[in-house]
Amino acid sequence: MEPREEEFIVSLLDKDPELKKYYEEHQELEKRLGGFQHKSHLTPVEEVEKKRLQKLKLAGKDKIMEILGKYRQTGIQRET
Repeated sequence: MEPREEEFIVSLLDKDPELKKYYEEHQELEKRLGGFQHKSHLTPVEEVEKKRLQKLKLAGKDKIMEILGKYRQTGIQRET
């Protein structure tokens, strides 16, 4: 996610429990995927798990973007 997008998301976390849930899941999946990046070779099982986590992360990001789109449509802006 772009830094500007992430700032907007963080500003909405306290207002939107659904957004908070997806954002926290996204962060956790990113952390778990990072563990695979440090390995020079993945076993077939690890490769399958990596792909599964990537798909979950992408689906979660899609939901986050959908929620942000609704906020942008209604004109709610980040509070500064």
